[in-house]
Amino acid sequence: MERLIVLDTETTGIEPSEGHRIIEIGCTEIVDRQITENNEYHEYIQPSRNVGDSVRIHGITDKFLTNKPKFKAIVKTFLTYIEGATLIIHNAPFDLGFLNHELKLIGIDERIEDKCNIIDSLELSKQQRPGTLHNLDALCRRFEINSSARTVHGALLDAKILAQVYLAMTGGQSTLFNNEQTINEQANTNNIIRVERAIGKIKVVYANKQELAAHASYFEKI
Repeated sequence: MERLIVLDTETTGIEPSEGHRIIEIGCTEIVDRQITENNEYHEYIQPSRNVGDSVRIHGITDKFLTNKPKFKAIVKTFLTYIEGATLIIHNAPFDLGFLNHELKLIGIDERIEDKCNIIDSLELSKQQRPGTLHNLDALCRRFEINSSARTVHGALLDAKILAQVYLAMTGGQSTLFNNEQTINEQANTNNIIRVERAIGKIKVVYANKQELAAHASYFEKI
């Protein structure tokens, strides 16, 4: 049984090297190609700095974060939650860069990609449909996934939406709101291709031949 964790973060900016920090982590679980709503991980984090202009993206204010735990206080629970799973992240170098930076700040040298295989859904989308838009809103439109609740970015909500997008990208699924069984095979986690990134090598798992064929068949019907 393969356990997938769809992960997203919200941050105070775009560069950890400039002192920006994580303020929210959201994760949802996929087991046997079913989204398991009862095993989510969600935490807001006090970043020890102001959120600044990033509040316009995520709507998370300094006041809201005042009494939230710091990363050091939640790291053990978080690492236990993702241990041994394959992580699905949209634009993985961004989130991994921040997570690894947070680990380094508290004296942990191990990187997230040393603990987990990584599927970069952005790279998968680019491979499937080069030359098109690949942001989460565009993918929701492509796969007819309801993202109306996404008025601002939120880590847990975006992880839930990405879970649906990923399953649609790799051959169809039940949605968040029903338990219908899929007839498609799940992603082949043995097919790992390394992609060079500034933060180091990331293991990227691509769809197998059956899933790509199912994907192509889907678009022939529309």
